[in-house]
Amino acid sequence: MTDVIKDIILVVAAIIVAPIIGGILNGLDRKISARMQNRYGPPILQPFYDVLKLFGKERIAVNQTQMVYVLGYLFFAVASLGMLVLKQDLLMIMFVLAFSNISLVMGAMSVRSPYSKIGAQREIIQMMAYEPVLLLMVVGVFMSTNSFMIKSVFDLDKPLLYSLPLIFIAFIYVLTIKLRKSPFDFSTSHHGHQELIKGLTTEFSGPQLAIIEMTHWYDLVLLLGLITLFFAKPIWVGILIALVCYFLEMVIDNISARVTWKWMLKYTWIIGIGLALTNIIWLYLKNRA
Repeated sequence: MTDVIKDIILVVAAIIVAPIIGGILNGLDRKISARMQNRYGPPILQPFYDVLKLFGKERIAVNQTQMVYVLGYLFFAVASLGMLVLKQDLLMIMFVLAFSNISLVMGAMSVRSPYSKIGAQREIIQMMAYEPVLLLMVVGVFMSTNSFMIKSVFDLDKPLLYSLPLIFIAFIYVLTIKLRKSPFDFSTSHHGHQELIKGLTTEFSGPQLAIIEMTHWYDLVLLLGLITLFFAKPIWVGILIALVCYFLEMVIDNISARVTWKWMLKYTWIIGIGLALTNIIWLYLKNRA
């Protein structure tokens, strides 16, 4: 079997398995969150029931471009996951992932609903908060491996965490924003006591909303996959720590009240970018010594 065929099989397997893993993790998130709130909670497989129900609903679109943006959101997310599985260029993965989010923002901005537009604007603010940290993480990986290729991370003698501890902390910090969890759930709130419920996805319904939910599962698996890069050897340790980090996100989501977007932007740039730059400067001085 040639390497090309192996890569194709690996990518296809990832495309099939990733939403299953993401859906189960989402179901566990609901269940654990309910128990934290002294509720019984829905079944773990409830996210799959919801998506299947959405696919069965009538196809209604506010305009003709909505589905194009939704499919773009899914396509770029799947493409970035495929590149991660094939251990490709980490910088390119970040750009492709950004295109995925921009597609969703464009879909929300393509309608007249003020709630949808506010959600889109807030999503842009969130991207302004976490994207610089993600790019600095890529810079840190390059300085540690002399390459943007993910496969170079697996060639290191020690886990990436040894050289990028502060960047790892910064990444975990912005992970809450990327997952749209409290206290940073501005664009598409899932808590009923807040003033903007599902703002970013207000005007999406039926199959469109189902595709968006599935894309969220792909994003979740991708982000947890990025965590495992810091503990690439052995890989099972990275997976275990990624799951622990996701549980930490659940805890933070349930014990935090939402802050203002100004607070988020200010402290993400101070803490996140500050930690990342400190790590990069330390790594630069270490490499020169």
